[in-house]
Amino acid sequence: MLISRGKQRLLMLLTYAVLLGFAVYCLFPFLWMLATSLKPDEEIRTINPTFWIESPTFKHFDNVLHGSKFMTFFKNSVFIALVTTAASLLISIFAGYALSRFVRFRGVKLFSIAMLLSQMIPGVLLLIPLYLVMKNLSLINSYMSLILAYTTFTVPLCTFMMKGFFDSIPYEMEESAEIDGCTRVGIIFRILMPVSLPSLVATSLFAFLNAWNEFMFGFVFINDESHRTLTPGISLFKGLYQTDWGSMMAASVMSVLPVVILFVFLQKFLVGGMTAGAVKG
Repeated sequence: MLISRGKQRLLMLLTYAVLLGFAVYCLFPFLWMLATSLKPDEEIRTINPTFWIESPTFKHFDNVLHGSKFMTFFKNSVFIALVTTAASLLISIFAGYALSRFVRFRGVKLFSIAMLLSQMIPGVLLLIPLYLVMKNLSLINSYMSLILAYTTFTVPLCTFMMKGFFDSIPYEMEESAEIDGCTRVGIIFRILMPVSLPSLVATSLFAFLNAWNEFMFGFVFINDESHRTLTPGISLFKGLYQTDWGSMMAASVMSVLPVVILFVFLQKFLVGGMTAGAVKG
C-alpha cells in the first residue's frame, strides 16, 4: 500500500517524537543527578525543587574527592571489574565454543540447561550460603570474594552470548584450519577470536557493568574501607539522621562517567556484538 508524502512525514515526526520522549525519560535521572550535584545545600533542600541552579558550586565534588575515600572505592571497583571481566571472558569463550561445537553430546546439553536454570535463581537467595562459603575460606574483606561471586553470576550469560556468535561462524573455516595443522586452541585464538571482536566487546561490557554496578555482595562481603567498592561506598554519604545529597549525587555522577565513556567509544561494537548470531544463512 502506497503512503503519501504527507503521511510519511507525519509518521516520521511521530516516530521521532516517541523516541525523543523515551530519550528524555531515560536521561532525566542522570540530568537531575547532575543538577543536584552542582546545587548548594540550600537549593537542594528547598520545597520547590527545579533544574535551575541559581548559585552553581563544585563544593560537593571537592568534598567527594578530598573529604572521603571515593578514589579508593573507585580504584577497587576498577580492579575488581577488570579482573572479573577477564576471568568471565576467558571462561565463556571456551564454554561457548563447547556448547556451540559439541552440541551432539548429551552432557553438553545438560550443562547448558543447568547454566540456564542458574540464571533463574535470585542472587539474594544465595547471599547467605555464599557468605558462609567465603567465611570458611577466609575470603571475607578481600577482593577475591567479590571476584568469585561476580564471575559466578556473570559466566552463564556471557557463555550464551559467545555461543550465539560461534553458531553464526561456518564450521568450514575450522575444517580448513585443521587441514593446515592448526590445533583446537589455535582455531579459537587464531581463527575465531579475530572475527569475533564485536561479540567480545559486548560480552566484556556486560561482565564489566555487572561487576561495576553490583551492590549487595559488595555491601555484605566487604566491611573494610580499604577494600570497599564504589556502589556501597556511595551509600556511606547517607547518615543515620541526615543525608548529604549533594555529595552523594556528585559521587554518583563521577561513578557513571566511566561507563558513559565506554559506551560512547564502543557503541558500534556493542550493537554488532548484541546482534551477532541473531540471523543465520
